[in-house]
Amino acid sequence: MAEVDNKQVIFKRYIDRLPEETDMEIKVSKIKLEAPKGSGAFLVKNLYLSCDPYMRGRMRDFRDSYIPPFVPGQPLEGFGVSQVIDSDNPDFKPGDLVSLITGWEEYSLIHRTEQLRKIQPDDIPLSYHVGLLGMPGFTSYAGFFEVCSPKKGEFVYVSAASGAVGQLVGQLAKLHGCYVVGSAGTSKKIDILKNKLGFDDAFNYKEERDLDAALKRYFPQGIDIYFDNVGGEMLDAALLNMRIHGRIAVCGAVSQQSFSKPRGIFNGFNLISKRIRMQGFLQHDYLHLYPRFLEDVISNYKQGKIVYIEDMNEGLDSAPAAFVGLFSGKNVGKQVIRVAHE
Repeated sequence: MAEVDNKQVIFKRYIDRLPEETDMEIKVSKIKLEAPKGSGAFLVKNLYLSCDPYMRGRMRDFRDSYIPPFVPGQPLEGFGVSQVIDSDNPDFKPGDLVSLITGWEEYSLIHRTEQLRKIQPDDIPLSYHVGLLGMPGFTSYAGFFEVCSPKKGEFVYVSAASGAVGQLVGQLAKLHGCYVVGSAGTSKKIDILKNKLGFDDAFNYKEERDLDAALKRYFPQGIDIYFDNVGGEMLDAALLNMRIHGRIAVCGAVSQQSFSKPRGIFNGFNLISKRIRMQGFLQHDYLHLYPRFLEDVISNYKQGKIVYIEDMNEGLDSAPAAFVGLFSGKNVGKQVIRVAHE
């Protein structure tokens, strides 16, 4: 079989700072469009790739984590939606659509099938399987219901609220009967939170000189649940405004500029005095709940009770800039790369 070009986004070097486009490069290799006989693998054409903040952690030379670092000289990898084009695995046949961990390239040979699932075609956009119905959506669901233990009528605060995770957390909280305020970094995002995503209120944290005062203004009665996507100063301010027996789900720390010199929190005594439960979590600890999540979210989406906002970039050439943009808030909604049209 003849070889074809396979454009790839290559990881160049380990870093301990915010990612830059020059940490990646576009290269073109060759690949045969067949799965080697006896390999048990299958070959996919990648359609959509997910840009996610956790990938930054894989860009450092650190092996004591839940996921290994990227390999310099090899393509980045992450969650994607792909179509099988050749298979040496009896469970997958050409034409199958799959949600999986795949390479940042046009074609990938897949050996590992953990966290892989087949997609049954319906009227939900395929790209939603890396967002609303993928890892970010499930992170929202598991974090809110399992870590935050919400009760109807509680006061919920979500940071980075217009992002891939935060936008669904807020909508789930509203559907559960909570009062929800979100923060984001542009007036456009604030408008989306209030007028499209149904948050009760929202504020631009970049316009607030005093985050503690801002939270007291939006939550004069205090915060029962803080879904933390940013860490740093915002987490510190939230600690001052939590109610007794409040819960904090620690989902991300996108505000941290450096892994080697992180900013600590100063208001930790509130954990004791207010008996706050603060818990970090990973979505794959809750995969037994995934079928229930799919059923609930698909039902609410089809009833128009949930909307989902994507920021779609076209082509692999745009991928480095799209990924880097996550850390300055350039994306509005879930950042996705369309590698190929369906």
